[in-house]
Amino acid sequence: MSGIGFAFPMGQTSDYFKPKFSTTLGVNLGLGDGGLFLYPKVSLHAFSYNQIKPDAGYTYTLQDSRATTYLLNVALGYRKIVDKWAFYGFAGAGGGFILTPQAAVNASTLQVTMSNQSNSLGIAEGGGGIEYNIGGANLFAEVSYMYGFSKIQDRTFNTVPVTIGIKPNLSKLLRKR
Repeated sequence: MSGIGFAFPMGQTSDYFKPKFSTTLGVNLGLGDGGLFLYPKVSLHAFSYNQIKPDAGYTYTLQDSRATTYLLNVALGYRKIVDKWAFYGFAGAGGGFILTPQAAVNASTLQVTMSNQSNSLGIAEGGGGIEYNIGGANLFAEVSYMYGFSKIQDRTFNTVPVTIGIKPNLSKLLRKR
């Protein structure tokens, strides 16, 4: 499955992050005939970043910069199919890292040196979605809540990704061979 959308920072996370663009890549692996599925996915979110306080060893804060997440999550889900529609929910955990920019200013040479800080974190995620079958694929819309177990700018990372996209029916394609 492949989807695009936005990740909306929640709570104190919105003090330093603003939504930009996000994409999700994943697969739903059916576990028998009962509607259960395993859902590994990679979430890549871009945020506008307004630093609240300088990082250790730095003097200045960055404003109107960009931060990017690279998060892997594995969830267990349940899907209920009604005609061409499917409704599903999932919950899981994972981790990854968030790159936040840093800038060191050298006033004597009039140079700014940019670098990225990797903030690693574990996450828990729960969410749900709806799919519409169009034959060999499903159109989908999905909303979830991500809770980070580490802090950025002394604040917990929380976001609500909203994604739309397409899920090819790989099992149907593989059976045709």
